Amino acid sequence: MDLHKVLLVVLSMVGSDLSCVWSKPLDFICDPEARKVMNKVTELEQDLVDCSAAASLPNSIRLPCIKVHMATWRTKSVPQRRAEVLLSLGSLLQDVRRARDQSQLGCGLNLLERLDRSINNYLLVLTHLHKQVSYSSKEQEESEGTEAPACLGQDSQDLGLVLKHFGRLISGKLEWLVLDMAQAC
Repeated sequence: MDLHKVLLVVLSMVGSDLSCVWSKPLDFICDPEARKVMNKVTELEQDLVDCSAAASLPNSIRLPCIKVHMATWRTKSVPQRRAEVLLSLGSLLQDVRRARDQSQLGCGLNLLERLDRSINNYLLVLTHLHKQVSYSSKEQEESEGTEAPACLGQDSQDLGLVLKHFGRLISGKLEWLVLDMAQAC
């Protein structure tokens, strides 16, 4: 087999792998396997074990709030829940980028870049979902101008703890939000 055929086979395999996640943001809601493929936290945690340089970050990252009072969560509209998750992801991304910009070359920087991409992917999907999933006009009005209440997460320079909180945000609030949005499937 010549090099061109090998490259074509590799690209088609990669493309088919990505198409299941990125064909439509709505697939993120309707296909639990797509969400599983997108979740890179376990990979990042495993790679952190081999990268002692990344254990301590150059500056603190505000951990996302992961605790949920279910009775309060259920009283919020889907757009309000979505805004809360977007706020948590956006704040986390901002702090990860600040830490990334202060990091030296090496495995620590690589982990922060991968974490940045992972968080950004979730932000993009949730942003695009907003355009695909229709809400009642009452829910739209409730969510407009309403910011999610500020949760004061603790600061940490421990990348392992940051990954743990990111993973729990994905498996907690984000997953509950997805289940609420699944009626669009």
